[in-house]
Amino acid sequence: MESTLSDIAARHTPPAPSTTRPTWLHDTVWPWTRQQLTTAHGPISYTDTGGQERPTVLLVHVGMWSLVWRDVMRELTSIGNRCVSLDAPATGLSAAGTGRPTLGGAADAIDTLVCDLDLHDLVLVTHDLGTISALDAASRWPERVRGLVVVNGFGWRPSGPAFRGMLAFMGNPIVGEFSAVTGWLAWASATRFGAGRRWNRDDRRAYRAGLHRRQRRAFHHYMASARRHDYRAVEQALHAFTDLPSATIFGQRNDPLRLQPKWKTRLPNVEQTVIPNGYHFPMCDDPDLVATTITAIANKP
Repeated sequence: MESTLSDIAARHTPPAPSTTRPTWLHDTVWPWTRQQLTTAHGPISYTDTGGQERPTVLLVHVGMWSLVWRDVMRELTSIGNRCVSLDAPATGLSAAGTGRPTLGGAADAIDTLVCDLDLHDLVLVTHDLGTISALDAASRWPERVRGLVVVNGFGWRPSGPAFRGMLAFMGNPIVGEFSAVTGWLAWASATRFGAGRRWNRDDRRAYRAGLHRRQRRAFHHYMASARRHDYRAVEQALHAFTDLPSATIFGQRNDPLRLQPKWKTRLPNVEQTVIPNGYHFPMCDDPDLVATTITAIANKP
């Protein structure tokens, strides 16, 4: 059932300033307005910025939060792209819904955002677990997507002892609680070996501020969810996108499971880029090259 104008207006009523932009999130760190949208899995925080002349770029990460896209968004908006990014439920500035967050719940939130903003002609850019949730959501509206760019992510049911063992370890409740209490993963992922290679002290401080205990727990819940997720919708989306322009981008130093070559079996015409000396966050290691790859996919007929 389509939303009424009054329903849409109510969902976009600006929240209290402290909810929209915390005091620690300075304009120099995140220069765009953040908005909120009510979903079935709690209110989510998102940014919609840039021009209208080029295809819309939807940037999806699940696990940490959308600050990881900032430098790529700066590059894309400077040439006129409209960029939309979001924090998945219970991560970053998004609230937690009832129950533990799951990749299916993140997919529902993405679906709500795309339909509420009525986004079309999309280049879907995904990272890590965001690939699963974004493809799950996109299976509901494949006609809205014109291209796909996957950054250090996978889009199939995990198999093999190494892959499933890694997810089981990171999704283990004891590991998750240790991470939530100590903050070791938030600290590590803010270093130059994570997302912080080009960041200054204020950037790293803000990134870690968006990863308090609740958000740290959510990351591990999402990792556990990757083992249980129903991948039929993901497979359906990939089948629909076989002939669309697509690319994968991986860091040279962070593909131990050899995920990038496996994309060729799902998307035979996919273009593949490796970021020299890159790690798990290639969009932070080399935002210029990542933005150039996204632009090339966006401009393909």
